[in-house]
Amino acid sequence: MTSPIGVFDSGYGGLTILQQLRRRLPEHDFIYLGDNARAPYGPRSFDVVYDFTRQAVLKLFDMGCHLVILGCNTASAKALRTIQLNDLPIYNKEKFGITSPSETPWGGNRVLGVIRPTVEVVGGLTTSRHVGIVATEGTVRSESYTLEIAKFHPDIVVTGQACPLWAAIVEAGEAESEGAEFFVRKRITQLLEKDSLIDTIILGCTHYPLLMNAIRKVTPPGIHIVAQGEYVASSLADYLVRHPDMARRCSMNGRTEYYTTESPDRFKECAAMFLHEEVEVRHIDL
Repeated sequence: MTSPIGVFDSGYGGLTILQQLRRRLPEHDFIYLGDNARAPYGPRSFDVVYDFTRQAVLKLFDMGCHLVILGCNTASAKALRTIQLNDLPIYNKEKFGITSPSETPWGGNRVLGVIRPTVEVVGGLTTSRHVGIVATEGTVRSESYTLEIAKFHPDIVVTGQACPLWAAIVEAGEAESEGAEFFVRKRITQLLEKDSLIDTIILGCTHYPLLMNAIRKVTPPGIHIVAQGEYVASSLADYLVRHPDMARRCSMNGRTEYYTTESPDRFKECAAMFLHEEVEVRHIDL
């Protein structure tokens, strides 16, 4: 049975990931699930984020998705590894009778995140080997980027800066306002004061690409600004090439369905801001 690829986010930022996935894989079907009623995830504890993310992943599995992308940095930082190590083996054994991924070419359902695809490319972008991360408080405190970058590029120095208001500014439709520029300048300045050698800044929250104009305006020239969407999309395309059995389970009709745990009207309004198109969305409970 073929099925759409699931994309999950706690809010609306994952739509920037979905947008790039659709551009790179336009023939594929996607289901986007936003847990907007319980957003933001950033300030929540590891246990709560894990519990909420697990609920969403299982819901997408129940909806037929064999492959789920966590289009959320907080969920990727706080929940992905536990889900991959603990929950997937149990689910795949109970659902498909698979006790080890090596038992079949397919290996059962899979969950991927947005941090590793970004980390894998950053080594080729930085010359100074000093990288900055701007993200939610939860992602920065998890040190997930620091740990992942150390695995792939142990010579890179990583500095994190929490930007607690940036996502709220985006969702309020104020990304191009003077107020947005003030808060963006404040956090970029704080980041570079911590490490003046930074020559690459990763946008570690999927909302932040909508602040790109303000970020570029206040960031010194010569510093790379890394948005995740295109790298996640390239990584997924490569993943499907390397895992043809999973690729064959992905339906390809060029369709996307949207679900939210909040008001569909509110979701439609924000989705239009992120995607620049009107979408149909249905309410769903987790």
